[in-house]
Amino acid sequence: PVPLPTAVWNFPRTSEHHLPLQIGETVHILHVSEGWYHGYSLRNRAARGIFPASLIHLKGAVVERRGAEESVVPAEMPMVQEITTTLREWATIWKQIYVAGQVERYRQVKRMMYELMERRSQLLSGTLPKDELLQLKKEVTGKIDYGNKILALDLVVRDEDENILDPDRTSIISLFQAHKKAAQTVTQRIQEEMSPQQSTLGCSARLAASPSHSLYLCVRNFVCNIGEEAQLFMALYDPGEQRMISENYVIRWASTGVPQDIELLNNLKAVFTDLGSKDLKRERLFLVCQIIRVGRMDLRETYSRKLSTGLRRPFGISVMDITDITKGKCESDEDKQHFIPVHLAAADNDFLHNMIRKAVEGKDINHKGQGFWVSLKMLWGDLSQARKDYPHLVDRSTVVARKLGYPEVIMPGKQGDVRNDIYLTLVQGEFDKGNKKTQKNVEVMVCVCNESGSVVQNVIYHGAGDKPASEYRSVVYYQQRHQRWMETVKIAVPIEDVHKTHLRFTFRHRSSSDSKDKSERIFSMAFVKLMRPDGTTLRDGEHDLVLYKGDSRKLEDAGAYLTLPSMRNLSEPKLLSGSSFRVSGGTSGLTVSARDSFQISTLVCSTKLTQNVNLLGLLKWRSKPSLLSGNLQKLMNVDGGEVIKFLQDTLDALFSIMMEHSDTDVYDTLVFDALVFIVGLVADRKFQYFNAVLEAYIRQHFSATLAYKKLISVLTQYVDRASRGEPCEQLTRTFKALEYIFKFIVRSRHLFAQLYEGKETAEFQRSLQQFFLSLNQLMTSPLQGPTLLSQVRRGRCGGG
Repeated sequence: PVPLPTAVWNFPRTSEHHLPLQIGETVHILHVSEGWYHGYSLRNRAARGIFPASLIHLKGAVVERRGAEESVVPAEMPMVQEITTTLREWATIWKQIYVAGQVERYRQVKRMMYELMERRSQLLSGTLPKDELLQLKKEVTGKIDYGNKILALDLVVRDEDENILDPDRTSIISLFQAHKKAAQTVTQRIQEEMSPQQSTLGCSARLAASPSHSLYLCVRNFVCNIGEEAQLFMALYDPGEQRMISENYVIRWASTGVPQDIELLNNLKAVFTDLGSKDLKRERLFLVCQIIRVGRMDLRETYSRKLSTGLRRPFGISVMDITDITKGKCESDEDKQHFIPVHLAAADNDFLHNMIRKAVEGKDINHKGQGFWVSLKMLWGDLSQARKDYPHLVDRSTVVARKLGYPEVIMPGKQGDVRNDIYLTLVQGEFDKGNKKTQKNVEVMVCVCNESGSVVQNVIYHGAGDKPASEYRSVVYYQQRHQRWMETVKIAVPIEDVHKTHLRFTFRHRSSSDSKDKSERIFSMAFVKLMRPDGTTLRDGEHDLVLYKGDSRKLEDAGAYLTLPSMRNLSEPKLLSGSSFRVSGGTSGLTVSARDSFQISTLVCSTKLTQNVNLLGLLKWRSKPSLLSGNLQKLMNVDGGEVIKFLQDTLDALFSIMMEHSDTDVYDTLVFDALVFIVGLVADRKFQYFNAVLEAYIRQHFSATLAYKKLISVLTQYVDRASRGEPCEQLTRTFKALEYIFKFIVRSRHLFAQLYEGKETAEFQRSLQQFFLSLNQLMTSPLQGPTLLSQVRRGRCGGG
């Protein structure tokens, strides 16, 4: 291919030497000189002149018929070329529609042109597999044909691969049939568009097509006179629950008014993922931003070396109601910009969380022209779908901010896609001023420590798009007894280290004077272990932690505090008579601060760590084999979502139990019932997407060669019992799970035959024959015939 120079910007003629150009115009370059080209436009070869090299993009092209009849054809796929030609043709008509004042038609054509540009970007990305490429081509040709029809342009006829038919190489009959088919398709599309329910149906169809959706955010600009470095925390907020429902998207802003990482200039993109139908049906949903400046205590004080720096202080917040965008009521467009004003903190002690609560009610607007310019677009489908459909929006540089918690419909994880996030929220605290004249300016420092008290490096994330840190420092509110932070961070500790790590919270008074600030010591400490003694993780929800006082070195000595209680017992009343009391034992040298209080909230999102004791007992059955029967029975009481998250691990455990007890049938029925329970879960709509995971498990991971013998044996026993009229409550559930039970049986037998070269084929056939004989016996049972089967359906096979 040869380069095909194309103008990507209009170039007006301001000098007699200039060659005027319009976007999309193809040029021929004769000479190159220091950022300028000399040449002519293929539209008018007689006019020659100079034009900036920065306005020209060199595309790949192929030269056909060199010489006098030479033609240069772009090396892009024909569909991309057709979109380009169509857009140029429509653009001329679009301007005429605008001039004629046809507002509705103008908006309709604009929307169609944007859709074609989007699809063109997807085609150019070169990331689509063959089947998806063909599907996309069909979608594009449908849009082009529809647009041409309503704009009274010629109808294009195509072959089955959506390529334009060449009239010189196609018979008249074939052209007629293709034309007739295309006309029918376009007419049908117009009727659908004119349907009054179309927009509503379109939105509900998109909602139903996928269990999870994403919101794309692009921060175009941030105009705010802060005068110091700032941290911007953007998240989705539900005013009904008064809480963030997503991770924060973090932008670090320099005092010069640009991102600290200059490469992010004009590329501040994020996508909020895992939004389910319940999230989109929330009564109201807001995009909020908390602005925290980093510097001195008081902005009014002129900067000097005597002032302490590096303090995180509240500056303001921004809120925008995005309910109509997320519900699909208004068209979201990645090029449309929204202005979100900044609500400045009126006082140094304005809690940002309280400001957000007031702002969503439309109170306290004091923005003085300062704020954000953002673009928003709903991306229907999960993250992988968004990457396919919008590769120009969701690329490698786009930050992914996940929902706090699991998606509404749990999706199967990709191989190696292991999530192990613990979200920590600093909720609130109350601190006595002690011997100070005024209330303290409290700063909480959070770090993750191992058993010896050493800080685990780089496991704390301020939010999505930020590098991991070894500590987190809270916002400092000026002279407040009662603090309300509501600041959330993500803790990402390696799974193998969770059992030996704990969170340590240390509290300091921060002074505006640098010399005083450096002399301030830790006045209190709290901690909490990430794993409970029974091996399960910290419970989700709020935790009221015990605050300890003592020598600052002792407060950071894990040997002194790890044996002490970390949480307040709710049954114990608060001791308000004294400010502190010594811990029983007294060897630690620490005392409990009774007048101070501190609450945190945690949320565990892990595919490998469970909060359920019963499930953990089953997954680690080898450590306590004496409890195995009880743990197998307790599995039925475990929440379905928890089992589904550990689907492969749970199935592995069940078949390991079966294989390691191959010489006894003690656990066969219990394992069989547990397997039926799991298959029943997968049939639930909430976990419907795990059908594929179960199928993949059977094909790729399942390896229990002897399982088929035990599964057929228990299955036959259940049918025999029912045909004799004995109680068999499990039979109904078993019949519902029969498809997968047989898939396990067939796969197990296939693996056995491969391993032992087809041995025991006769025995396998006999056991199958016995099962079908038992099934026939059940069907022909004299126990009131159909009544028996109806009882089976109701799960009661007793009586007759």
